[in-house]
Amino acid sequence: MTYEPPKQTIAVSAYVTNEKGEVLLVRTHWRSDTWEMPGGNVEVGEPLDEAVCREFLEETGVTIRPLGVTGLYFNQTKATLGVVFRGEYVSGEICPQPEEILEARYISIHEENIGQYITRPQQRSRTLDAMKAKGFVPYETWEMKPNYQLKTRLHEKGEKIQ
Repeated sequence: MTYEPPKQTIAVSAYVTNEKGEVLLVRTHWRSDTWEMPGGNVEVGEPLDEAVCREFLEETGVTIRPLGVTGLYFNQTKATLGVVFRGEYVSGEICPQPEEILEARYISIHEENIGQYITRPQQRSRTLDAMKAKGFVPYETWEMKPNYQLKTRLHEKGEKIQ
């Protein structure tokens, strides 16, 4: 029997707020019925913290800094692991990518109104978890060759160690 690599996908997204506490959300062409956190698929070999920055920038025009992981979510049907980060605004103006994004804007979300904006239950739970997160799950990127070398570590207080 020959080895077949797993056919799974890793996706990343980020919960980022402005100074008013509003969260930056997008509506996509293929899921126009709901708002969701910006994000997308990780490229093979791409560190997750770099992927979330790249995807967020591509979809919104905004540069972010990831602070830490707020949750992991598995879609069994599509074999996709979703990793949600909490991030902070660094620079840029909202300028959505028109081929992919219908609309991007900051929205005031709370438990009472979230269903008006985020209509898909899996997106709602991810957003609520990120909103309520008090700390973060540690995240590390390692380079294994030639020696084990820690490239990035985000830990529970949102501090980056390099």
